[in-house]
Amino acid sequence: MFSFFRKKPAAGAPPVNAPEVAAETAPEPAADAPSRPGWIARLRGGLRKTGSNLAQVFTGTRIDDALYEELEAALLMADAGPTATQHLLDDLKRRVRDVRASEPQAVKTLLAEALADLLAPLERPLEIGRSGCTVMMVVGVNGAGKTTSIGKLACHLADAQQSVLLAAADTFRAAAREQLAAWADRVGAAGGKVEIVSQQGGDPAAVAYDAVVAGRSRGCDVVIADTAGRLPTQLHLMEELKKVQRVITKADPQAPHEVLLVVDGNTGQNALAQVRAFDTALGLTGLIITKLDGTAKGGVLAAIALWARERAAVQPQQRPLAVYFLGVGETLEDLQAFRAAEFAQALLG
Repeated sequence: MFSFFRKKPAAGAPPVNAPEVAAETAPEPAADAPSRPGWIARLRGGLRKTGSNLAQVFTGTRIDDALYEELEAALLMADAGPTATQHLLDDLKRRVRDVRASEPQAVKTLLAEALADLLAPLERPLEIGRSGCTVMMVVGVNGAGKTTSIGKLACHLADAQQSVLLAAADTFRAAAREQLAAWADRVGAAGGKVEIVSQQGGDPAAVAYDAVVAGRSRGCDVVIADTAGRLPTQLHLMEELKKVQRVITKADPQAPHEVLLVVDGNTGQNALAQVRAFDTALGLTGLIITKLDGTAKGGVLAAIALWARERAAVQPQQRPLAVYFLGVGETLEDLQAFRAAEFAQALLG
């Protein structure tokens, strides 16, 4: 099954509680979608360099301090960062003692389990329709792949018979509007329904407001607001993002239901800094990790997972952070749902 997101209850159906929503059947994949194993193979290919470096650690014959030292260096080179690396090593040593492992290859299997367990809280499907029209606000730095990711997500939603309205709130980049229009045309050619609200050179917050109002009045299932790329250090632009969020809330007091950060998988430990900064400003609910088809190392997801665990402990009132999607290429099918165990296996080669 294609568990890309959870569908809303059918029209006229009685209200359901959270466990029942969680148990809903996910939509079937499009007829031309590749098999999940094929996508996993591309993910492994994108992380091949990291996987090879980690795999070499386990080619010896002994489990000793030298093995753990090599593994520490390999995890740091994979951009896991010192804190997550130490967490994984401590967890791994405990697992090795518990099962009395005697072969390095067994240690590799235990490391995959430790990494998957660390990442597991980030694995959740994107829910659609819990509160009527679902409003998403998508943010990120320049060049991370926000607009492309929005287009792919809109296509997948339309394939599942969801009506989508896109807000071109990156009002100063004409190419952003053109990209969204191209994706909308693609969906329309396939019989789907994606509309766009845009203004050339207008106020981004006004575009987002108009889109949310239009989406609710037209009965759209999803409104997705694109925003201009910016660095977290550009404080005046971060304030503009906060304004967009406030204005969306004026249009719908419960919105935005999702605040998604698109992160370039090649940025290493800087990805964690981006997550922290955008979360402080906006309160993130989910991530889309893109460009895992090049030089990406991928270990930063371990650092993000550990930070998210600490965030949940300190701020239990906030929604837990999720990694909703991974992107490994330019095609529609290259954006797929994140699965912790799959990613751990791909990262370890």
